[in-house]
Amino acid sequence: MIADTPQEHTEIARLEAQIAREWEAYQELPKRKFIGARTQGAIEAQYLDNWRQRIERVGTANFPEDARRQGVFGTVMVTVAVRADGSVEKVDIDRSSGSPILDAAVERIVHLAGPFKPFPDALRKEADILHITRNWSFTRSDVLVTTGN
Repeated sequence: MIADTPQEHTEIARLEAQIAREWEAYQELPKRKFIGARTQGAIEAQYLDNWRQRIERVGTANFPEDARRQGVFGTVMVTVAVRADGSVEKVDIDRSSGSPILDAAVERIVHLAGPFKPFPDALRKEADILHITRNWSFTRSDVLVTTGN
């Protein structure tokens, strides 16, 4: 568009400035990477495996006592957002187990297990926040097992 009037020049300058501000704001957003069980990259796969082992170890050691006592078991689909420094940004229940006891245990276990290891340098170059989606199965044998979604 070619501006013919001073008002059009002003409007074009205003829009260009707005686009520049929005682009700068976008560039400052954290880079997010979403991974699940089918992760192909070696860097993500190694981090995911270490994370999974820690969650399962802490989850089994801290199996919800109310679930054990009441014989409650089930599977919860969870996405945990981990920052590059290993701290937890948030925990989202993607699909409930149907049991408030198990759903609440997920958040408790994540916070007991954290903070997690910081990202290795190669992963830090790709992401500021890693979203890890897994199914968490609270079993009849009082063990927590995580699997791909």
